[in-house]
Amino acid sequence: MQRKIPHTNLYLREEELRRGIELLYFAYRDFTRDPDEILATSSFGRAHHRVLYFVGRNPGTTVSGLLHLLRITKQSLSRVLGQLVDEEYIVQKTGAEDRRQRLLYLTEKGENFEKRLFETQRNRVAEAYKKAGPEAVAGFWEVLLNIVDEQERTAVLTQIEK
Repeated sequence: MQRKIPHTNLYLREEELRRGIELLYFAYRDFTRDPDEILATSSFGRAHHRVLYFVGRNPGTTVSGLLHLLRITKQSLSRVLGQLVDEEYIVQKTGAEDRRQRLLYLTEKGENFEKRLFETQRNRVAEAYKKAGPEAVAGFWEVLLNIVDEQERTAVLTQIEK
């Protein structure tokens, strides 16, 4: 496929912006397809996947920390988290310093399931990175970071640099 590369400031034209937005939609569609197929064999959806992913990346995170990170309502998280706890993918432990805190950890079952989901996305992203090269990857990261709300960028950088 011949790629159309925007020249100088032409990338800010409406048509180029629409092309970039469409690429984001199509990339997201395919990025989520493989894990969606795995999730379809369970009673879980994308919200469960996100919770599993971020609890796995942040063992011992609190429920409030997860709410802030995912920017979802307490009601939405409660439903998803309750199901993951009931089906023994996540365990909640009481905080040692603050007994009101519920600290979240993946169980072995949760770790194994999350790894299966992650593996499909890791492979897709690794292949794309190899094809694009390091300069393109750096530019891609810069664009993605600049899509994030400015007041959240520091928190996002802290999260991804773990």
